[in-house]
Amino acid sequence: MSTIDPKQYKEAERRSWDNVANNWRKWWKTIERGAEKVSRRLIELAEIKPGSIVLDIATGIGEPAITAANRVGQNGHVLATDISPQMLSVAKQRATSLGLQNLIEFKEGDIEAIELPSSMFDAVLCRWGLMFLPDLKAGLSNVYRSLVEGGHIAAAVWALPDQNTLIATTTLIPYWVCTGYAVWFD
Repeated sequence: MSTIDPKQYKEAERRSWDNVANNWRKWWKTIERGAEKVSRRLIELAEIKPGSIVLDIATGIGEPAITAANRVGQNGHVLATDISPQMLSVAKQRATSLGLQNLIEFKEGDIEAIELPSSMFDAVLCRWGLMFLPDLKAGLSNVYRSLVEGGHIAAAVWALPDQNTLIATTTLIPYWVCTGYAVWFD
């Protein structure tokens, strides 16, 4: 039985996402059109409202951070994190093009180890990122410490291949059209 080295795995993930960032930049409108219902549902489950302080982990090209920023308004704030600097670059460009640059802060980092302020966030969001964490417990523990008492976590993850035949049967279909996702919240 082989063991995956978490450091090597994370570096490979970072390189992989950096390598595809330009394609995501090119296709972001199509991608987000296909995923907007998931982002909106996460915002609802996390009970994000005007003035909320929100953390979006594994934001990729900026979702659901952008959807959250539109909800929190001028009195709120969103911190969007990702392991890939190239994906964050696309996210920043999108936020600026939408006039949200003052509401969203972008920070590169690994959610298992990134320094987050304690008891700061009203809500934590993650759309399709948790399944990439080699140590889910460490990542969620780090995030949990950053929540205010009574805060909420809402996340969507891909279904296992045997539960999501669309993804299991083809590599030509982008993941964002997957039919199976689970939402967990506190």
